[in-house]
Amino acid sequence: MGWTDKLKNKKDEAKGAAKEHTGKATDDEQMENEGKTEQGVSNLKQAGEKVKDAFKKH
Repeated sequence: MGWTDKLKNKKDEAKGAAKEHTGKATDDEQMENEGKTEQGVSNLKQAGEKVKDAFKKH
């Protein structure tokens, strides 16, 4: 996984966390759920990239 991909995924994860916390603070369930979803998508992308890296090594 390239550094740019790692940084982009971390940025997306942080953005999702911020959205989730903002949603909690403002009682906006939709925003909170969107933030959780964005974090989940980012984590899945990171996992997929790690799998690709593992296969490249072998």
